[in-house]
Amino acid sequence: MKRLFPMALLPILLGGCATTMPAEVTSLADPAESSTGADGQTYRSPVAGYVHREPVGPKRWVPLNDAQSPGKGDAS
Repeated sequence: MKRLFPMALLPILLGGCATTMPAEVTSLADPAESSTGADGQTYRSPVAGYVHREPVGPKRWVPLNDAQSPGKGDAS
């Protein structure tokens, strides 16, 4: 653990000694520009696909497991 800390700190220290400055960060495109391609989006409700489900009592697990298995007699 004592060796790991200096190894993690080394790239940070060497990065501070860089001779060149990073490239200039530019701003995003102008929001007033109409060619951004966001015109085709429409509102969709986050609860549009909601289906109400009631709780049911416990069932035997063997028939439920057989119903979800890919095929009978399959060893995988």
